[in-house]
Amino acid sequence: MERIDFLGLQAFLSIANWGSFNRAAASLSLSQAALSHRLKKLEDELGVRLVARTTRQVTLTPAGVELLPSAQRIVDELSQIFGTLRRQGRESQDLVRFGCLPTIAGHHLPVILRGFSAAHPGVLVRVLDQSATAIIERVRAGEAEFGITIMSAQHYDLDITPIHQEAFVLVCRADHALADAKVVTWSELDREILIKIGEQTGNNLLIAAGLGGRYADLTWAYEVHRVATAIGMVRGGLGVTVVPRLAFQAADEGKIVAVPLRAPSIARTIGIVTRRNHTLSPVAESLARMIQAYFNAL
Repeated sequence: MERIDFLGLQAFLSIANWGSFNRAAASLSLSQAALSHRLKKLEDELGVRLVARTTRQVTLTPAGVELLPSAQRIVDELSQIFGTLRRQGRESQDLVRFGCLPTIAGHHLPVILRGFSAAHPGVLVRVLDQSATAIIERVRAGEAEFGITIMSAQHYDLDITPIHQEAFVLVCRADHALADAKVVTWSELDREILIKIGEQTGNNLLIAAGLGGRYADLTWAYEVHRVATAIGMVRGGLGVTVVPRLAFQAADEGKIVAVPLRAPSIARTIGIVTRRNHTLSPVAESLARMIQAYFNAL
């Protein structure tokens, strides 16, 4: 690829526009000697004279006249590109956008974001509190710098760093027959009315995979889209549900309790997902580190 002497082009354009070496050098904050050196270097590379200089005036040679419009266009386009990149760079320092599972966003993020805002005052934070699938797509599309979501299948274009593992627990009313048990087995739920959280949600798919054929034998009488809805229905006496422990911690417990589930134990791993070969902005990197430290300490 042919090397382009942008400093030389800049010197040439300044001389052509000002019609004076003295004024051109001043506009670029250069000495006349430095300006002349840049021009000579460009002329030597091209093998032609671009500027004719006499004691009275500075004029362009035919080659200089031919080069002028193209050189002006190139420098103008570069200036526009550089300006756009600088503006984007400044904006990236003032905004961080990331995805987060709603069950984590409502209860755990406030603690993290208080520390982040103290360390980065003035930075706008946009939390895309969506499903695991939506978070993956937001990160992939570049609409979120990173996401806090369930680790599931591997993605060729994404990297996922695990930050926390949590078990699924049974959520029931405090006056339920199983509420005082230290541990409940899945077989003890055969006669219970169960509230399912989304047929295709990440949590439900993990439960179905963990139970295998036993999953269909349970009485899934209700299906909702949100954990908060399922917990509200439990509180209202409609049945019991199974949620990740962090989701229960996010709930206003009130009349409900969480009981560990065994045989089998089913857990999910929460991770930070980013685009492969993509560098986070400094503020996003700082926030991701704070999130990881918080969950490591749980």
